[in-house]
This record gives sequence, C-alpha cells and structure tokens, in this order.
Amino acid sequence: MSDKGLAEFHLSLISRIIDMRRYPFTRLIMERNITNPEYKELMKLLEDLDDKYHTQRKEGLLDFSSLLIQFAGMLNEKLEPTETIYALNQEEIHKELMSEFMKIIQQEENKNKRR
Repeated sequence: MSDKGLAEFHLSLISRIIDMRRYPFTRLIMERNITNPEYKELMKLLEDLDDKYHTQRKEGLLDFSSLLIQFAGMLNEKLEPTETIYALNQEEIHKELMSEFMKIIQQEENKNKRR
C-alpha cells in the first residue's frame, strides 16, 4: 500500500470514530480535497475579512455585504460559499463574521421568496 493509500485508510478510520457532524467545516475540507496551502490561504482570507469586519463595525458600518461578496469571490473554487459559511459557523470559526454573513444570506433568501 502506498503512503497516500495508507494515509487515506487511516483517515477513513479516524472519520468513523469521530462524529463528523460536529465538524462540518473539517469534513468539507477533507471531502473537497483542500490542500494544506489552500487551507492556509482560506484561513488568511478569513482572518483578513474578520479584521475588516471588526474595523468597519467600530466605524459604525451596518452593511457588511461587500465583505460577503469579497469572501465569495476569493473562496477556493472547490468550495461553495453558503455551505462553507454555515459549516464555519457551526464550528464557531470567526463566529461573529459568519453570523453576519448568514443574516445577509437569509435576508436575500427571504427577498427572493416574496417575489
């Protein structure tokens, strides 16, 4: 068995003993074959957006849809923005920012339902 095959086998064993429903973002990263550099890039994007969010909030800004657009535009093509946001929120990664993004998404969904 190759090193890669062995690692995949061990990973499949680990995923059976851990309740992956509690870690939807981690599961998403694994399922979508996100590489370590891609993961680091995503974490850097999230840190930068979180810093901007807190700065804008301190300045009194109330609309953060531009940050959501930036997130969606810069997100790795292997990931879908809404699914990723919900997964990040469930794991409480950048919780305030993800909560804000979820509000924006839900407002848009409600607008579309009324039409």
